[in-house]
Amino acid sequence: MSLVDNLKWRYATKKFDSTKKIAAEKLKAILDAVQLAPSSLGLQHYRILVIEDADTREKLKAVGYGQTQITDASQLIVFAAETNINEDFGKKYIDNVAATRNIPREALAGFEDMVLGAINGRTPEQLLIWAQKQAYIGLGILVTAAADQHVDICPMEGFDPAGFDEVLGLKEKGLTATVIATIGYRAEDDETANAAKVRRPASEFFIHI
Repeated sequence: MSLVDNLKWRYATKKFDSTKKIAAEKLKAILDAVQLAPSSLGLQHYRILVIEDADTREKLKAVGYGQTQITDASQLIVFAAETNINEDFGKKYIDNVAATRNIPREALAGFEDMVLGAINGRTPEQLLIWAQKQAYIGLGILVTAAADQHVDICPMEGFDPAGFDEVLGLKEKGLTATVIATIGYRAEDDETANAAKVRRPASEFFIHI
């Protein structure tokens, strides 16, 4: 199937089959794709938690409005934005660029100035919003990669971020839960699987100039 066909196949899965688990190679392929997601300046302003532990997921379900996807899916994915994006964060990224591309760090001085300028030119509140926006790009890649692997997914904003932060100890890690998704395989009796996909018509959705 083509990517478009796979995206037509996918839907926001409301009921997962708790007995079905994603094969390790499929999960790796999905996570590899998300690791390659684009981000502003390449900073990767967030981290991703892949949660399988049953006890942890029960606690998260309690602060996730009791949604069964959290415990029944094969994995729960949490996109957590960095809350300490500062000069040290930017310089560590430049170190990584220099090491990965095997180039002298001083050759990156101009790029480093751009990166640090982008960081220092934002307030803490703006930095957090920036990071959260990047996390949503990662979510988009996750949705697409899951569809490509014929793995079901449900992106979710319906949860208590502060509750997730507490259960997962994210504050101590300099992170805050931004958006989550559950991945696995649809239950046979998930009625939403058969609902027609509703989208605005292309003639209305796209504006060609």
